[in-house]
Amino acid sequence: MVAVLRTVGWVACVVYSTIPAFWLLIHPHAEYWRSRKQSPYVVLLPLWIAMWIAVGAATWRWRDAVFYSAQWTWLPAALLFVVGLWIYRQSSQQFSASQLGGLPELHAGHKEQRLATIGIRSLVRHPVYLAHLCEMFAWSFGTGLVTAYALTALATITGAIMIRTEDAELEKRFGEEYRSYRRQVPAVLPRF
Repeated sequence: MVAVLRTVGWVACVVYSTIPAFWLLIHPHAEYWRSRKQSPYVVLLPLWIAMWIAVGAATWRWRDAVFYSAQWTWLPAALLFVVGLWIYRQSSQQFSASQLGGLPELHAGHKEQRLATIGIRSLVRHPVYLAHLCEMFAWSFGTGLVTAYALTALATITGAIMIRTEDAELEKRFGEEYRSYRRQVPAVLPRF
C-alpha cells in the first residue's frame, strides 16, 4: 500500500508541478492565443502532456527516494488534502468552468469577461493555486518523497512567476478595477 501511495503521490506531483508552466504558456502570450483561428488547446494540451512526460522522465530515477517513512505524516497530509479540496470547492463558486479553463484569456470574443472578487477571492486572488499547493504539500508530507518536495519547490517558484504574468494580463484586461483589487487582496496566502 505504501508503494502505491508513493507512486500516486509522485505522479500527482509530476502533473501538479507542470500547471504553472502550462499557464506561463498562456498569460504572457494571451493576445497571440486570442488571435489564432483554431483553438489554442490543440497546441497547449499536447505541450502540457509533453511537460508531464519530461518531468516524469527527469524524476523517474529518484521516484522512490525518501527523506523519511512514517505513518503519522499522513495526518497532516489528510488535513492538507481536505483544506485543498475545500479551497477547490470554494474556488468553483462564483467562477465558471470556462473561467477555470482559461477561455476568457484565450478567446477574445468570449462572453464571460468579468473579474471575480467575491467569496474566497475576497481573501486571496488565486485560490486555485493555493489549493494546488495544499495538495502538493499533502503528497510531500504523506509520502516523504524527495521528488514530491522538489516538485513542490519547483511549482512554488514557477507559480510565483506565473502569478506575476497572470496579474499583468488581468491588469491589462480589467485596468484600475484589477489594480485596486490587487492592492487589497493578497495573491495566495490570506491575511487573517
